Amino acid sequence: MLVLDSSALFSMEQLPEEESCCPPGVITELRRYKDHRLDLWGDLLHVSECTRESVRKVEEAARKSGDLGRLSPVDITVLALAVDVGGTVMTDDYSIQNTARIMDIPYKAVGQTGITKVEKWNYQCIGCKKWYKEKMEECPICGSPMKAHRKR
Repeated sequence: MLVLDSSALFSMEQLPEEESCCPPGVITELRRYKDHRLDLWGDLLHVSECTRESVRKVEEAARKSGDLGRLSPVDITVLALAVDVGGTVMTDDYSIQNTARIMDIPYKAVGQTGITKVEKWNYQCIGCKKWYKEKMEECPICGSPMKAHRKR
């Protein structure tokens, strides 16, 4: 079973022959951009919810790698659905690929090369330069935005 994210659907030139599914948030994103490819899928793309337990597992793995601040809620449900169905994630999103690799979820890139190694992320305040392991909306010290950096 293939679990598709929005980037996969935007990049695909033809429909895969394998059975495919996605979480409802992917459909919402495609509709928001008025993407015509959604009409081509018809009944070939199954829309499924993921379990809360799988979302928790994805969030835990992404928190450890620093990817949690880089994944959207829809990205998290794509990974969680792959856990639930034992599927292969199709995505060009590097943070989804990174988290999938950490969790031993199979993944395939569609229009990009894909990641070559697991990356870990830290976040730095652009104002006071303090480092954090998790992304926050703003620095708790000075209120400035945060910027992601690969952990060395």
